[in-house]
Amino acid sequence: MTSVTFQPTSRRGPDGRFLPAPADDETTGPPLADDRFLDREVSWLRFNERVLELAEDVDVPLLERARFLAIFASNLDEFFMVRVAGLKRRIAAGLAVRSASGIEPREVLDHLSTLAHQLMERHARLFHVDVRPRLADAGITVVRWDELAPPEQERLQGMFRDQVFPVLTPLAVDPAHPFPYISGLSLNLAVVVRNTKTGKEHFARAKVPPLLPRFVAVADADGATTAVDPASADPYKTRFVPLEDIIAAHLDQLFPGMEVLQSHTFRVTRNEDLEVEEDD
Repeated sequence: MTSVTFQPTSRRGPDGRFLPAPADDETTGPPLADDRFLDREVSWLRFNERVLELAEDVDVPLLERARFLAIFASNLDEFFMVRVAGLKRRIAAGLAVRSASGIEPREVLDHLSTLAHQLMERHARLFHVDVRPRLADAGITVVRWDELAPPEQERLQGMFRDQVFPVLTPLAVDPAHPFPYISGLSLNLAVVVRNTKTGKEHFARAKVPPLLPRFVAVADADGATTAVDPASADPYKTRFVPLEDIIAAHLDQLFPGMEVLQSHTFRVTRNEDLEVEEDD
């Protein structure tokens, strides 16, 4: 067997002598650009965009598209709770050094905000314009309180009285009661009420109970939540009303003696990027 030994390549001059080793710039070429790396946080948002694109794909089964919409929203919550929170904490602590992508942290934060808002608009538009109507055609309809017939509202009033009202704890905000702590990702109603005796307006907050279903099936007079229409291509029809709509329609029971002026749903995404301190 013949063995072959590879010798390192060397350069010789016309006289056969070895030439000095080349300078670094002769072997490595021009210096690499500072922005040759992708930013990790932006890449993560782009990954979540791929999840949204699966929800946009009309070839994906309808319920799977709805599921991908939910996954996208859950991912975005976690992204802001951990990654964006950590980025803001580093900026506040004065550790705003350039990342491997060569972008200043504040520039990254601005870019993340712009990109996240664009994705959220796509997410909302996709649900309301495409997925929600398709769900309705398939027999799954989300309705608002004002769209319900009076008998249906009366039946849900009983459900509110028996199941929802006992677990509600509205909190008022005034000089004697500081602004209440809002837990992360909790769904709340911001309520403005007026005292009918003094005319003074107050702000209050009512937390939507997290242990109850977010969407409540609308029952008929017999208690059935699924209507059967044999003439339809999808004979089984179910309608759901958001729990916060039911609560908003009964705010006068939460604030007796007060006139409810307005209410709005809101949610807070809190910092979950905890800093671990090790014992010495």
